[in-house]
Formats: sequence, structure tokens, C-alpha cells
Amino acid sequence: MDQALLLIHNELRGTNLTVFWNSERCYHCLFQVLVNVSWSGKPGKPSIAAVAVSTQHGSLLQLNDTLEEKEVCRLEYKFGEFGNYSLLVKQAHNGDNETACDIVVNKNPIDSNLPVCIAFLVGVALIIAVFFLRFLLSLDDFHNWISKAINSRETDRLINSELGSPSRAGSIGGDAQLEAWHPPAASPRLRCVDTFRGIALILMVFVNYGGGRYWYFKHSSWNGLTVADLVFPWFVFIMGSSVFLSMTSVLQRGCSKFKLLGKIAWRSFLLICIGVVIVNPNYCLGPLSWDKVRIPGVLQRLGVTYFVVAVLELIFAKPVPESCASERGCFSLRDIIFSWPQWLFILMLESIWLGLTFFLPVPGCPTGYLGPGGIGDWGKYPNCTGGAAGYIDRLLLGDDHIYQHPSSAAGKILLYYKDQTKDILIRFTAWCCFLVHFVCHHTELLCLLHPAYPVSHCGREGTVDGNPILLPRNELYSGVCWPRGV
Repeated sequence: MDQALLLIHNELRGTNLTVFWNSERCYHCLFQVLVNVSWSGKPGKPSIAAVAVSTQHGSLLQLNDTLEEKEVCRLEYKFGEFGNYSLLVKQAHNGDNETACDIVVNKNPIDSNLPVCIAFLVGVALIIAVFFLRFLLSLDDFHNWISKAINSRETDRLINSELGSPSRAGSIGGDAQLEAWHPPAASPRLRCVDTFRGIALILMVFVNYGGGRYWYFKHSSWNGLTVADLVFPWFVFIMGSSVFLSMTSVLQRGCSKFKLLGKIAWRSFLLICIGVVIVNPNYCLGPLSWDKVRIPGVLQRLGVTYFVVAVLELIFAKPVPESCASERGCFSLRDIIFSWPQWLFILMLESIWLGLTFFLPVPGCPTGYLGPGGIGDWGKYPNCTGGAAGYIDRLLLGDDHIYQHPSSAAGKILLYYKDQTKDILIRFTAWCCFLVHFVCHHTELLCLLHPAYPVSHCGREGTVDGNPILLPRNELYSGVCWPRGV
């Protein structure tokens, strides 16, 4: 995947070619040797070399004479996925001693962006359908018609009006009528926070499993910005916002700061431990040596960041005035004025980071270097990847305990297995129907079996006295994994 076949035809007599390749997205990078194509030794019969080229970005090809070490030609081309191309290198027909390099398409590529376009259009169609349905439900006539059509209680009411209601008969006999049960009122939530968190989590899962290997769902190698590069800062931002909201709510309920500090430390410890387990090889591949354990990672950074921010907020937390409960009765600079110790501490950390980044001397590297190292910057600083940050990581943790290999990625399933598309879609649809049926059936069982829910008050559509049953998160997660906040 993300590759095309390139056949290089060398028709130059007595000339051996060296083909170099570079990506147009690699800033100031050295060309890399792609393949050597020797002369066939037989006039009129070209030598052919087959290579795979990347299709994620445009490619820069440079052909050099191997013996004379001079450039023969250079061209730029955007190859398509699963395409078949030929690069013809021959003498020009204009009589001059010039070389012509032409690319011919042998087999047309596929449109790898088609699944993304279809998914986008389906999402837009679903959004339009939801808004249209909400508009229809806002109409009284339509809402009443739907209620009569799907609510079986209308039929029960008509029957009871003719034959007598069992509940009325019981009350005549002196039995106390069961009081209507109503679910406890849920604490108010900020929908914008939950929605943003849900979007960040969905993108995080999608990116972590390869993002279909689309380049805009993968992290940039160094320079540039993609959708994948926004997931971590989005989640850190929403995590910091949630720390203030949740901590304020917990403290207002009378929880002690010491008990809350224990919860913060335990949650941070779990995040770091889970991160260490995830980023290291699976135990099924063999015993893991402590000499090769990777220590830093995404969850580890989230755990440390959460601990610092939460403890900082816990130490300097102040009660929120009642007039600010709706966030309208306070001036806009309240978060800065009331939280000046937190701002001061964070600015101090930022100053330390900037000072180390731009003023720490790194052996063999220019001070304040922020480049990728390696083949970047024309290969001048091959061992300076990460600048001061990389130097500190290697100094404190060692080369064996930091990031070593790129993460694996899933493929474009429907395109790669295009001969099995029908079977895959059938399996996906069957699983969706099964999960939806399981959740609906689970809701009905909860209504019938839960001791807090009187059977006589349960409706046939997962309702209690006309109110929808709100499943606990643990109950719902037992059937499906539903991203919180969506």
C-alpha cells in the first residue's frame, strides 16, 4: 500500500545509471539511492530495473551517470497508489547530445481518497437527516402521530378504558398504589467539553490504528502539520480544562484535599504504568529485558502532565463565587486574576524549557538546533535529532530506553481487499445489528430485572413511566465500547 511500481528503462549506450529519490515533503533532505541500472551491453535492448516508489507525496527523481558522477536528468512526479509506470531514459531525437527522461503510465492507479470522500458524504447525510428529524419532531402534529404509532400504552389505555384497569381494581380493594419511580436527576454537564473530548478520543483511536495509512492521518516526520498532530494537544487541552471543572465540583461537595491528592497520585501512576506496558513489545514475543524497556510515551506524558496540573490546581484552588455559576456574572479576566499562582508556575516551567531548548550546549550540534538531524538540513547534523530535548533524553534515559521504531499502521481495508469487499461489509453490518440489538435487549432486561424498577412501571420501549432508562456507563460498556462524550 502507498506504493507504485516503477520500471526504469536504460536505453543509453555504455552508460550506467544511478537513480536517486527524495520526497517533496522532506525539507532540505539529501537524495537517497533508489536503484542502479546498468547498460545491457546489447544495442537496441534496454536494461530494466523495477522498484517500488512512495505515493503519499510527490517524488523527486534524479538520474546520475555512475561513472562520470554527473546529473543526466531530474524530474518531479506524483505517483498514484497501485499504479504501474515506466521511466524511459534515452537519447533525444533532436540530434543534440541530450538525454530525454519520460514517464509512461502502464496501468492507471486507484483513487485512494475515495473511501474518505464516501465516509465524509455519509457523515454529512447523517447530520442532515438528524437535523431534519429533529425539525419534524418539533412539529406537534408529527410528534403526536409518532407517539401514537410507537407507544403501546395508547392501546393499553383504550383496552383499560373498556375493560377496567387492574391498577384501579387494586386501589378499590384497599392496596396502596405503587408510586411512580423517576431516575435521579443527573448532574449538569458541559456538552461542548464532552463533544470535544469525544472527537479527540475518536481521532486518537483512528490515528493509533494507522488512520488507513493516509498521510494526513499520520504524524509528520518532522516539518509540517497533519490531523494526527492535533490529537495530542487537543486531548491535553481538554484534560486541563476538565481538571478545573471536576476539581471544583468535588471540592464543593466537601471532599478533603488530602483524599483528592491520593486519587490524583493513583490515577497518574496508573496512566504511567499502562503507558509503559503499551509501548513495549508484547510478552508473547518473548521475555522483555529491562535493558531495552522504553520509558517515555504518550500515556506517560499525559500522566505526568495531569499530576502537575491537578496538584497545582489543588494547592491554589479557590471557591467559585455563586454569581459565576453560569459563567456570565464574572468579568472575562477572572481566570487570570484569580489563578495568578498557577499562571506564574506554568510561565516558570515554560521559561525553563525555552532556556534549555535554545541555550543548552549540545556536543556536535549548533546551540538551539530544532531540526530533524539525519538526512535533513543537507546531512550537516546527522546526530542532532531533537536538539537539546533529544540530548537530555539520551543523557538521562540512554539510547535503549527511548523511542526506537515507527508505529505500525492498518491498511485501507476495502481497497486492499477489494475482492472481499462484499464479505467485509456483510460482517460489519452483522456486527452492528448484533450490538444494537444487544444494547436494546440489555435495556429491557435492566427494566425488568433491576430491583429498583417496578415491573408494572416498565414500558415496552425501554422506558419507565414514559421516561427513558439511563444505563450506567459500566452496564453499557459491557455490551459495546461507546466513546464517552459522543
